[in-house]
Amino acid sequence: MPPAMRPATCSASTSASEPRNARAVTPTQAQSLAADYYDGRSARAQPVQLRLAGHELLISGENLARRVPVREVQWPERTRHGARVAHLPGAGSLHCADSAAWDVWMRSGGAAESLIVKAQQSWRWAMLCVLALAALLVAGYQWGLPWAARAVVRALPASVDESIGSVAMNSLDQHLMQPSELPAARQRQIRSAFAHAVAALPPGSVPTYELVFRKSRVGPNAFALPGGTIVMTDQLVERVAADEAVLTGVLAHELGHLRHRHGTRLLAQVSALGVLSSALWGDFSTLLASVPVWLGQASYSRDAEREADAYAVQVLKAAGLSPLVMVRFFETMARPDPKDEAAAGRRDSGRSWLGFAIASHPADDERIAFFRAAGGAR
Repeated sequence: MPPAMRPATCSASTSASEPRNARAVTPTQAQSLAADYYDGRSARAQPVQLRLAGHELLISGENLARRVPVREVQWPERTRHGARVAHLPGAGSLHCADSAAWDVWMRSGGAAESLIVKAQQSWRWAMLCVLALAALLVAGYQWGLPWAARAVVRALPASVDESIGSVAMNSLDQHLMQPSELPAARQRQIRSAFAHAVAALPPGSVPTYELVFRKSRVGPNAFALPGGTIVMTDQLVERVAADEAVLTGVLAHELGHLRHRHGTRLLAQVSALGVLSSALWGDFSTLLASVPVWLGQASYSRDAEREADAYAVQVLKAAGLSPLVMVRFFETMARPDPKDEAAAGRRDSGRSWLGFAIASHPADDERIAFFRAAGGAR
């Protein structure tokens, strides 16, 4: 067999040598190891003998004598299978097919394995590392991403929210919304009632907003867009019989989203989750990459809804209105709309992918209990 094609073989033999101080371990004897040397210029393997002496690796073969500082060698980690390959500085490498002989030779030279290498060889350590990684991912997912999103949003100027909201509103008007058919007088009454309610709040606690009305293809709804636009649909006004107290509570909830910049925060969080998902799963599966994004959006939406509900209570109490009006809202939305046959298929609080009662919100029972407690009712 030509030398270049000869498989690497190893054997170790004990011989007296200079002691080697490797990681504070000093043996009294070192072994000689047979290996194959590649000079980095050709594919021809040359049989050599390796020996560790002090802080040097001695490589000897036919017409070859090389001394390499131990610290400059890229030593291979111990694994259960496979050959050992050590890379030399500049050029060249050492190959040994007998991994067991290599490991014995390394130990005889005083080489101490790192904690990481030892952990890789232990299923207990491997399991512990997996659990620690899982805990780190959960902690980052639960607390790290929301914290990072808040920090990002704080650094963004309000003009960013306005741009996002403007684009979103234009898209909704093109695909889901139509001009409102509510009488202008009714729109003024709702705007006036809401403006009167928020006027009772402390200065600086009310974000800039604009209330607009639309006829919607998604049924009764209300939602806030980044930048200050609050959209209320004609169907929602009709569904609650234009009850101004209820509509004020709904709008106060949406104003809470604007107060906390939930729309921009959610966009930042979902974007970050998308980047992390792509890094973890790459192009392996679009579905796998989208699952954590969807779950993160749902979870963070529930937290945002709780914050917005708390703000709604603050607005209602400041305006002298009972938070129980929101209980009345949920009870109304839970009943099928006799004017809309499709509502029977959306019986569960009129949920849609957008707006005040999307599926990711906290369960209605939880929210009703919150507003009952805030209103002093059991």
